[in-house]
Amino acid sequence: MRMWLACIATVLMLGCTASPNGGKLQSVGTDVSGVGFGKDFLLTDHTGKQRRLTDFRGKVVALFFGYTHCPDVCPTTMVDLAQAVKLLGERGKDVQVLFVTLDPERDTPQVLAMYVPAFNPSFLGLSGDAETTARTAQDFKVFLSKQVSNSRAGYLIDHSAGVYVFDKKGELRLFVNYGQKAKDIAHDFDLLI
Repeated sequence: MRMWLACIATVLMLGCTASPNGGKLQSVGTDVSGVGFGKDFLLTDHTGKQRRLTDFRGKVVALFFGYTHCPDVCPTTMVDLAQAVKLLGERGKDVQVLFVTLDPERDTPQVLAMYVPAFNPSFLGLSGDAETTARTAQDFKVFLSKQVSNSRAGYLIDHSAGVYVFDKKGELRLFVNYGQKAKDIAHDFDLLI
């Protein structure tokens, strides 16, 4: 819990960071331009293709860490992202949503292929082995902790919630807090399109 609170405090403090053009983004989400973390990764998408963040240059990228057995935060966030992309109309094709699983043990490419595109056919689910997943989460300051539960799933994963948004040049620009409304997410995407 203490680590989770530290992550939240870091993100909130980073909201005071100026963007590279010298001004602040007029975003609803937190401007995290220039924070220096969240670099490239190598993961496999739900079609079996290896992907890097740099593969999506030319698009606004929304990167979310979650897992398919998540009972609340993950599906809610994915619905909000899907609605935001839909609100953009034709400009929505300039946004790529990437869902990185924090549960590679259960979230196989087949599971991700059923789950992620159900929100929007253009969304991609990404996974790696346990070590790669942990390293990628750490690179993005994502907190995660496996918790044994009495649910059918057997365990849940506590994790930080929020979406990292990259501009078309591949620069990390925004952190969208959990619960931000779809219209506000669409507004923030539109700023970067």
